[in-house]
Amino acid sequence: MAGYGLGPNSLVPGLNDALEMFQTIKWFLRLGPRPQYGKWTYWEKFDYFAVFWGVAIIGSTGIVLWFPEFCTHFLPGWFINVATIIHSDEALLAVGFIFTIHFFNTHFRPEKFPMDMAMFTGRVSLAELKEERPRYYEQLEASGELEKHLLPPAQGEFRFWSGVFGTVALITGFTLVGFILWSMIFGYK
Repeated sequence: MAGYGLGPNSLVPGLNDALEMFQTIKWFLRLGPRPQYGKWTYWEKFDYFAVFWGVAIIGSTGIVLWFPEFCTHFLPGWFINVATIIHSDEALLAVGFIFTIHFFNTHFRPEKFPMDMAMFTGRVSLAELKEERPRYYEQLEASGELEKHLLPPAQGEFRFWSGVFGTVALITGFTLVGFILWSMIFGYK
């Protein structure tokens, strides 16, 4: 089944992801041990697929809102109102998700603060791999594939400029959230 995009290293969500989600909640509540994550965690898979359904919803309703006269040739007029609600709610959901769940998982976890540099470098240290994805590490070690995946650390200058870029992006994101909140609180009169 691994040839079809399924299996332990697949980005396709499976039952094990639901199990790991509940194990993580138990771990957060100190009711159980930390899950032994594999190559992809359940939240990374959710982030990955959320883009697809979000784009489909935002895109399809956006086309309806962009061309309302054309769309009402084959859709009832009330659908424009429904598209407006769906479009705005999906946008709010996306922004809310990014600035809560995504930011927590990539920026605010103590071991990642202020950001996960793997996004820029494509690399994690061996110690980090063992700690954060022990099941994947054990799988690579057992298969003899670990040595193929080892790379030298990213160069210091690249890490520095990646950190500068990431910090500017993070500050920009928080500034935008501040403006959104400001407009929600003080913008309606």
